Amino acid sequence: MADRRLAVPEIDIYRYAVFCCSFKVDLSSPPDHALALFADQAMAKRYGAWMWPGTYEVVDAVTGERVCA
Repeated sequence: MADRRLAVPEIDIYRYAVFCCSFKVDLSSPPDHALALFADQAMAKRYGAWMWPGTYEVVDAVTGERVCA
């Protein structure tokens, strides 16, 4: 990253990736990209439920396991 004021996200810290999963309502084709990263699992779930209540998924980027689907 060129801007020294911005830290590069560390996957070991920000391990919970939130996906909107627009393919679940036929709005796109996979793969969907993660739209947010969180250090806290509960916060990732709250964010997903708030933004995309019926389609979001949270994945642990370190283990690859779905935390919430």
